[in-house]
Amino acid sequence: MDLQLSGRRVLVTGSHRGTGMLIAKRFIEEGGDVAVHGFTENQANDAVAELRGGYPVFGDICHDDGTNTLIEQLKSTPEILVNNYGTAESGRWETLSSTDWVDLYQKNVLSAERLIQAFLPDMKVMNRARIINLGTVGSTRPSSRNPHYYAAKGALATMTVSLAKEVAGTNIRVNLVSPGMILTPEVQDAYMRQGGAKGWGNTWAEVESHVAADIPIRRIVRRDEVADLIAFLASEKADAIHGQNIRIDGGALDVVT
Repeated sequence: MDLQLSGRRVLVTGSHRGTGMLIAKRFIEEGGDVAVHGFTENQANDAVAELRGGYPVFGDICHDDGTNTLIEQLKSTPEILVNNYGTAESGRWETLSSTDWVDLYQKNVLSAERLIQAFLPDMKVMNRARIINLGTVGSTRPSSRNPHYYAAKGALATMTVSLAKEVAGTNIRVNLVSPGMILTPEVQDAYMRQGGAKGWGNTWAEVESHVAADIPIRRIVRRDEVADLIAFLASEKADAIHGQNIRIDGGALDVVT
């Protein structure tokens, strides 16, 4: 399927590693002009070298100065903004400080808000523009642990809906992609250790069948699948999808919304 993304200007935040790097790779494969973002210059340069494509930009988007530093390095306003960057940190109600809550809000909400506000005027007059935020299914069904993280991601979800209403009548499409558990090397290593201790087996295929026993598709979502979904939402073919919270979790979240 030709997603017609060739030549499109793309910024993927936090694309120097992990899922963000795979998202950037997907846009590069589609012929996009991709700004690969790291918090430091070395992170961005190393990522571009590994991807063999895109161009490096850097800056700490958790602060105004770092965001401005990043924006100054862009060739021009992106047509596709993927606010991938965000981070989860552990914590309990009894031990978290207000500083911890503000820190997670800076990382998961304001890091996206700063860039959206900077690019919105130009995006509103584009023939086609996309803003895709990365959330989590936990914003719909949070647990008792890590409340500061789930609260921040919940704010990102409501911010996405508000933005979708703000840009009504323009050619901007705004959506939230909310993964469940994603198979990363860290997740796989952790479950392999757990599986070995519990006698689940010695291969990932054996262990995953236990880990994903409650997931309808009986496996954990792959990072490439998240990248593919985001690339589709950025395309002309997804023009009617707007203001949505699209979950990609293998059907694990058993709610109707």
